[in-house]
Amino acid sequence: MKHLPLALVVALSLVFTGCQTAYYATMEKFGYEKRDLLKGAVKKARDEQKDAQVQFKDALTRMKEMYNLQGGELEKVYGKLKADHTSCEAQAADVHKRIRDMDQVATDLFAEWEKEAAQFTNPAFASDSRRKLAETRTRYAQLAGSLRAAEATMDPVLKSLGEHVLYLKHNLNAAAISSLKGEGGQIQVQIDNLLRQMNASIAEADSFLKTLN
Repeated sequence: MKHLPLALVVALSLVFTGCQTAYYATMEKFGYEKRDLLKGAVKKARDEQKDAQVQFKDALTRMKEMYNLQGGELEKVYGKLKADHTSCEAQAADVHKRIRDMDQVATDLFAEWEKEAAQFTNPAFASDSRRKLAETRTRYAQLAGSLRAAEATMDPVLKSLGEHVLYLKHNLNAAAISSLKGEGGQIQVQIDNLLRQMNASIAEADSFLKTLN
């Protein structure tokens, strides 16, 4: 396996401690400009959304499976549903982090771009640079808005699913599960809406990446 240079490893660790300036300086030494880092951050945010989709779909499938079971099978499937909920929470936290990281890189890129555009003495170059900056900012705002809409939809789903799991913990019997079918239908609607929001944000990410290319 190819090992990363020590300086690059250090730079990657710095981003988690808030040393953005040192991080950017080190990454530039290895040929990674902020534009490249933004591409990477958008891809990571997009891919985390895809992973989250899988986790929430698994939880929904498990919940539907439980409604058709009785007796000793309930305990086993409940354990899996509880694990699915925990995985959804962890994946949602990863999505939140990736979006924060993406926003940080975008903010720093736009600030640098604006500063450098002011350095042109050629009016045509300055005008073109500012125009492209404005266009990129607009496209990024669309992407960020779509990602945040999907992000905001996760928390209500997690809360509903968590309460569902907690109720089952104390009422793991066929009668209780039958009474939960209506509540389960509402969660299904929530998850379906979340998946649509995620699909939209993933499409926005792909579109934004094409404009950067």
